[in-house]
Amino acid sequence: MTARSGPLTEDVVGVGFGPSNLALAIALEESAGPASGNPGVGMRFFERQEEFGWHRGMLMEGATMQVSFLKDLATMRNPASAYTFVSYLKAKGRMAEFINSKTLFPLRVEFHDYLEWVAEQFASVVSYASDITGIRPVVENGAVEYLDILARTSPGAAPTVVSRARNVVIGAGLSPRMPAGVQESDRIWHSSRLLHRTAALTRAPRTVVVVGSGQSAAEAADYLHRTFPGAEVNAVLSRYGYSVADDSPFVNGIFDPDAVGQFYSAPQDVKQTLIGYHSNTNYSVVDLDLSQELYRRIYQEKVLGTQRFKMLNAARATAAEEHADGVRVTVDSLAGDSSRVIDADVVVYATGYRPSDPLPLFRELLADCKRDGEGRLVVGRDYRVTTSDAVRCGIYLQGASTEHSHGLAAGLLSNTAVRSGEIAASILKG
Repeated sequence: MTARSGPLTEDVVGVGFGPSNLALAIALEESAGPASGNPGVGMRFFERQEEFGWHRGMLMEGATMQVSFLKDLATMRNPASAYTFVSYLKAKGRMAEFINSKTLFPLRVEFHDYLEWVAEQFASVVSYASDITGIRPVVENGAVEYLDILARTSPGAAPTVVSRARNVVIGAGLSPRMPAGVQESDRIWHSSRLLHRTAALTRAPRTVVVVGSGQSAAEAADYLHRTFPGAEVNAVLSRYGYSVADDSPFVNGIFDPDAVGQFYSAPQDVKQTLIGYHSNTNYSVVDLDLSQELYRRIYQEKVLGTQRFKMLNAARATAAEEHADGVRVTVDSLAGDSSRVIDADVVVYATGYRPSDPLPLFRELLADCKRDGEGRLVVGRDYRVTTSDAVRCGIYLQGASTEHSHGLAAGLLSNTAVRSGEIAASILKG
């Protein structure tokens, strides 16, 4: 049994401080306090990074968002919020110019600046450089009334209790996925670190391999081709070519707040069918404009006889052997009729991400947390983990770890504002 005395008890502790928990901080602030009729909420967030950052390694000049600016941290929940993208534009003195640009899709660097602008306003409730290592139950009278949050605040240090919480919201984000047996190095990168690794190069590469079929792969190949005009860029993808993302109006409805409720209520086999039908809205697909630009560029190089951008389609990179002078990449045809070796200076794997697994944080609580037949936490419509009656505090999940229960919008910006508002409402309801 853990004694009650100790760290300050917060109403809400957030693990991670990316867009999801940043939106939660907004929702809690706007849903509590004298104006709302709800009591004030004590909240604290812990973030592993040393400062706020969201996909910094892919903030290429000219890259735009793939969702409307109206799907920011607040507008879909509260259009009058002081934390909308429009409020940011007003604060920065760029509203007229943005309107004149006639776009729903801002530059990615601008949207990141918006996120930083909001995060700065919540700096007093965030602890950066804090690696949460565990969540420990605090038992009183036979029930788990609170949760102690353990963190490692410096490399090699023993975890210590940094906060106590009545509710915990896990928003730990995504982890880069590399193929089995492939390790990152100075020459082998995951696409999430593209800009950082490129900036650290001491000389321009002559040959580059980019592995992957999705937006990040196409953007990485495009960026490297433009940045290093003397380099040969080899795009290796298992598809025949880049497949275009379906962002048509009817299909985009799968990201609407009402669609989340419909998905949640559907039988499991229907859920799997819907994800299969509409995975081309998000996974291994490329924006039409970028796909057309890369095709135009490849064709132009063929006409001029100076082909630097090479597509190795219907193929798979089966080995990447690093040596003193570079990386030897073996590329096999999926048809099984050919194989080739490329001696590259740099290999970029745009092989996606995996949701951060929340289960290791709850080792001491797993017996009280309900799981489905595949070992996943059972989550309510309000994103609260279903537990035994012995657990009286709230445990909530944000992000892609709830895709199986809440649909494709679970890990995307599209529904962030509404989702965070639903979590805030559940917490305040008690």
